[in-house]
Amino acid sequence: MSRRPYVREVSRTTWFFKHPRYMRYMAREVTCIFIGVYTVMLLVGLARLSQGQAPYEGFLAALRTPSSVLFHIAALCFSLYNTFTWFNVAPKALPIQVGEEYWPDSVVAGGHYVVWAGLSLFMLFWAGVL
Repeated sequence: MSRRPYVREVSRTTWFFKHPRYMRYMAREVTCIFIGVYTVMLLVGLARLSQGQAPYEGFLAALRTPSSVLFHIAALCFSLYNTFTWFNVAPKALPIQVGEEYWPDSVVAGGHYVVWAGLSLFMLFWAGVL
């Protein structure tokens, strides 16, 4: 009989490949990198805008390059994935209790989607698109 306890080996770099739930979790975490880079890019745009017309026009020209367009498409896809996964996790993180009963998960997640759609429509209307 061995006195040493059994220690299961877990790879430090590929542990999340073992289960689909872990893969979805890591995918959601990786999306934050693209959202952070996009946020920094918006801050750079604001800095160029504060420096005057010529630097801002240079920034806009840089946004029209094919690599920038591809980055924006990837950032949009990753931000949508992040949003959908967080809205679907919301009922577990924020259960709403009325009396002794909890609201169904679909109502809580659906409420998030409705508010998201309403705010998006408001912003489009406010920006003059609608």
